[in-house]
Amino acid sequence: MKVYGINVLGAVKDKQTRCEHYDKINDIIAIKFKCCETYYPCYKCHEEEADHRVQVWRREEFDHKAILCGKCGGEELTITDYLSSNSSCPCCNSSFNPGCQKHIYLYFEVN
Repeated sequence: MKVYGINVLGAVKDKQTRCEHYDKINDIIAIKFKCCETYYPCYKCHEEEADHRVQVWRREEFDHKAILCGKCGGEELTITDYLSSNSSCPCCNSSFNPGCQKHIYLYFEVN
């Protein structure tokens, strides 16, 4: 599905990037996966569609733009911007799901 002109793959349910796995009101981000430079709403969507394993973004790559807010479609956020956002979009102040922090290690090097 195209979200603000960007392809978001996976089991996307709406233009705010919710998917069949995570579809609460604040599940509004898509993440660009390092391994394929492709946006998915979540790791489960990637697992179901991609033919390869996930590679996490390393700390030295946190300046890459890899987060899309499905609410406003503002600028793509860098990983650093996202991680320091206090679970809200710096462009539109919409709340992101704080539960995403439980899965952060699946996307970004955190150790």
